[in-house]
Amino acid sequence: MNKIAVIDYGMGNLHSVAKALEHVGRELDEQVEVVVTADANVIAGADRVIFPGVGAIRDCMAEILRLDVDQIMKDAIQSKPVLAICVGMQALMNTSEENGGVECLGFLDGEVRYFGDDLRDSDGLRLKVPHMGWNQVSQTIDHPLWKDVPGNSRFYFVHSYYVQTLQQGMVAGVSNYSNDFVAALADNNIFAVQFHPEKSQTVGLTLLRNFLLWDGTV
Repeated sequence: MNKIAVIDYGMGNLHSVAKALEHVGRELDEQVEVVVTADANVIAGADRVIFPGVGAIRDCMAEILRLDVDQIMKDAIQSKPVLAICVGMQALMNTSEENGGVECLGFLDGEVRYFGDDLRDSDGLRLKVPHMGWNQVSQTIDHPLWKDVPGNSRFYFVHSYYVQTLQQGMVAGVSNYSNDFVAALADNNIFAVQFHPEKSQTVGLTLLRNFLLWDGTV
């Protein structure tokens, strides 16, 4: 049995993620149990952990700390494959400039920045923030989660903030919205994405399938 815990701290697209994982499990003809939970014991007993997130980082971090999800995540990343999605990825960083500045979990080295109010494309036309819709992701490293995902595949994004890191060795994928930004990070048994694989049709399901098969090594 492949048991996946989707961490529920009240701020994620939980059921869409769970349904996508169950669908992929059926395609693999593998026994997959997906549990949406904030119970530390249940998460400790899982084989893999999904750390989702949507909304304002201040609210996310408040709930993470209130429910002791910070300790749960600290334990999880020491022992099993972890996939962080959207604001879940941002919460792993050191700080975010959203909401006037918010301390995040600090499990990955980097900061979360705002796209800005006067974002322009290469022709000088104003770009809307949040960045919402399909965009290409250029894979910058070989990684088990990119298996069978064609280079420059399009994934679905919804975000106004993006990760910035000096640790270029962690960057697994890059996208562009006026400027290049980090679309995916990889650090040992952690893989984190700014896009929503559960909303990204075939390529997103392929990435989730790869996560179900990943043992956390690269």
